[in-house]
Amino acid sequence: MSSEQSNTVQNAAKTTGDGNNANITPPKVVLTEDQQAIFDRIAKNENSELRLLLSQYKSSVDFVDENGMTPLQHAAYKGNKEAVQLLLDQGADVNSSKHEYNYTALHFGALSGNAEVCLKLLLAGAEPKAINSVGRTPAQMGAFVANHEAVGTINNFVPLKDVECYTVDRDQKEPLLPVVLLEPFHSFIMQVNIHPVRILLNLQKYGLFASDMKSLRAVLVDMMEREMKRRGEVNEVMAFKYHYLGYVMGEIVKHRDYINSRRDAQQDPKTDFVELFAKRVLKPNKDGTLEYVEALVRECVREFPFRDCTIFRQMVTQLTSKENLAPALDIIRAAINGQRGFQDTITFCSSCGEEKPDKKCSKCKEVQYCDRQCQRLHWFTHKKVCSRPSVAAGEGQHSAPKDIDSTEISEQLQKLVAG
Repeated sequence: MSSEQSNTVQNAAKTTGDGNNANITPPKVVLTEDQQAIFDRIAKNENSELRLLLSQYKSSVDFVDENGMTPLQHAAYKGNKEAVQLLLDQGADVNSSKHEYNYTALHFGALSGNAEVCLKLLLAGAEPKAINSVGRTPAQMGAFVANHEAVGTINNFVPLKDVECYTVDRDQKEPLLPVVLLEPFHSFIMQVNIHPVRILLNLQKYGLFASDMKSLRAVLVDMMEREMKRRGEVNEVMAFKYHYLGYVMGEIVKHRDYINSRRDAQQDPKTDFVELFAKRVLKPNKDGTLEYVEALVRECVREFPFRDCTIFRQMVTQLTSKENLAPALDIIRAAINGQRGFQDTITFCSSCGEEKPDKKCSKCKEVQYCDRQCQRLHWFTHKKVCSRPSVAAGEGQHSAPKDIDSTEISEQLQKLVAG
């Protein structure tokens, strides 16, 4: 954590404009030896020692230091997800706001920039709309220090209860969502990365391909409509996100059904539709544009049913502007996850668009990937420009992934409405 981030709480508090308490000395806090030891272990990220201390500590872990900060808030500010989980397991109050400037653990988690910490707090019941003494929510404080990944996690969070209602019978009809799919589907709709390939891989990861995709899309449609009909709390952003996820899911299903029909007819028995759809998405035209993605996104926006809402008008304005040359996917990504500065400093997986991938092409070292699967999906196009640095004689050679030898999908996209 940078020194600038470390001073954010104090700097923000100074902007309250309320100096009535400026000269009031807060009461001195007296901690027991065990309580001080817990704070010390958190400060030093000594998780094993913290676990031992907590196993022997039988009182509430919601005690505070001289600034009104609880151990959970300190752990969140450190971005220590293991310590956060230990304290949550010990019954820590996730919404404690005894801090002198009313910061909650989620405020501190957002300031730390650790998206996993934020998700743990949210799943434990943290209030994403809690405001501090300067009227800022956790997401706003995270954005203030450019912790966009944490902000995205907070803004895309969906309470489990909002999905549970689809697991019960409806007017003597079968529930739209089987109970066994509740948690996988819940995780799926909270994904921050909306790249079509990542959506495809997450459907596979969460085991949703084997389910009734038509019912899952019906859930997304209903959730979209609910967001637009909330009294006083309309959430246009999440409404459009549900629409987008459902639209991409529909495209994936069409491609899957097409491939399955070819397989059944033994025209293309070895085709993997996941690879083929990814290839369709990632295939660039001569100028490098991902033509299919551009068409998919524009058609998705065109089919959004709530034409009078602000987010729709903003996206249409940007998509039809002759001055805005940003790819359509970047435009809706900004609409859903917020505008971001210094995009050129952020690295993305060349296959699925995930941020900060930790692997590189073993040949050229120029492009980055999340894992081997993403590299394999992207190889069919990357191999055309990939060049291996010269190697000394006798060094081992790595064989390149095999390209997909299958027929491209011939289905044409509908013509988009011109701006």
